[in-house]
Amino acid sequence: MRYRTIGQDPATRREVSVLSLGAMRFGTSTDEATSFAILDRYAEAGGTFIDTSNNYAFWVDGTQGGESEELLGRWRRSRGVGDGITIATKLGARPNTPTSTFSHDIEGLSATVIRESAERSRERLGVDRLDLLYAHVEDRDVPVTETVEAFAGLVADGTAGLLGVSNHWAWRVERARNVAAAAGLPGYEVLQYHHSYLRRRTDLPTLRSADGELGAVAGDLLSYVRDEPSLTLVAYSPLLGGAYTRDDKPLDPGLDHAGTPARLEALRAVSKETGATPNQVVLSWLIGGEIPVIPLVGASSVAQLEESLAAVDLDLTPEQRARLDEAR
Repeated sequence: MRYRTIGQDPATRREVSVLSLGAMRFGTSTDEATSFAILDRYAEAGGTFIDTSNNYAFWVDGTQGGESEELLGRWRRSRGVGDGITIATKLGARPNTPTSTFSHDIEGLSATVIRESAERSRERLGVDRLDLLYAHVEDRDVPVTETVEAFAGLVADGTAGLLGVSNHWAWRVERARNVAAAAGLPGYEVLQYHHSYLRRRTDLPTLRSADGELGAVAGDLLSYVRDEPSLTLVAYSPLLGGAYTRDDKPLDPGLDHAGTPARLEALRAVSKETGATPNQVVLSWLIGGEIPVIPLVGASSVAQLEESLAAVDLDLTPEQRARLDEAR
């Protein structure tokens, strides 16, 4: 396994594996025995960066979520997991009532919600401090200063360490970070967005924004991270739910544009040259890029996890990387 440091403050920064494991479906569609087996193998391989949320996975059984955090708490206790494993969780997108559909009726990012939801997450995970806590989605109804101060309060009292943000427009991230810096408070240091080798259209209206897809990496966010090397970019859904390798898994409509065929052709050529799977090439491309990215992978079996783990040791040549980058 390979590792990198996320965060700047010695009191909160963490050394984590360059491959993160997503626990979104653990405890719901992935049963406990299988989830534990995947987690055990990940830890055995040196994996130290696990991701969840307080709303995972409400849509499976029509709940408010929390099943993933609860399962991770049981796994931690049964295995005696200590500080060597970094568990990241999120708040802000938990539905206010049990449901199986996505809507605007979510908890949001008020000071009260942030403190109460963080406490519930700590209880479910069985930890004194949340290693990394994300603002899961934008909340335009709460002043950014209130949100920034509430997250900073958790850091001040030792119940949260690193702070992160997901599914926000880049300008909103910068505004929040500026507010924090001006007040001498800790701000967002980890950015979690959808990112993969195939680039997604970001102009299509979504549930969260009529202006487009605020949760997918676009040029403005890449440029932001490039200019701020202290930030860490974590890429969720980097393998597109199996679409790179499964003939029965169609590409998302957001990927149906003129640039996709050329990039798929380049990906398949490099995969053939290296003897690696397309998934492994994508993960290696992310990990070793000019802007290094931590891919966040899901797994519903140990075999799926093994494929992703092998990507950590795959080093693409400069020529292969250039071909992938330049495909249009």
